[in-house]
Amino acid sequence: MNDPLRGTPAGLFSSVRGLGVTALALLGNRLDLLGTELVEERGRLLSLVTYGAVALLLLAAGLVFLSVFITVLLWDSNRLLALGVFSGLFLAGGLLALGMTLGFARAGSKLFAASLAELRKDGDAMRPDNQNR
Repeated sequence: MNDPLRGTPAGLFSSVRGLGVTALALLGNRLDLLGTELVEERGRLLSLVTYGAVALLLLAAGLVFLSVFITVLLWDSNRLLALGVFSGLFLAGGLLALGMTLGFARAGSKLFAASLAELRKDGDAMRPDNQNR
């Protein structure tokens, strides 16, 4: 049998097997990182949607009651002005919210950013020009 310490075929096979084990361990670590990022993103999105929906509902109800209150308060003198001002404010707020929503949608998600950065670093480290460093 060939001696593995002398660089014979048995030593080459052992090195290739060790490289394969290391590559599988590295892949397992990266998949664990991807899974962790998915769980974190799911929790973040669930919290965002829940708190956003509650805030939207409460703010909408508060604005409607405030506009009705002020309109009734000004009923005898400037009811049309009060209704016009509130209509303009609601429309402006809605357009602003729509613009912000479109901006967030265009910005995209940072999902898997850490995993992709780690994979880029792994790829850079495995390039032949980086082997001597």
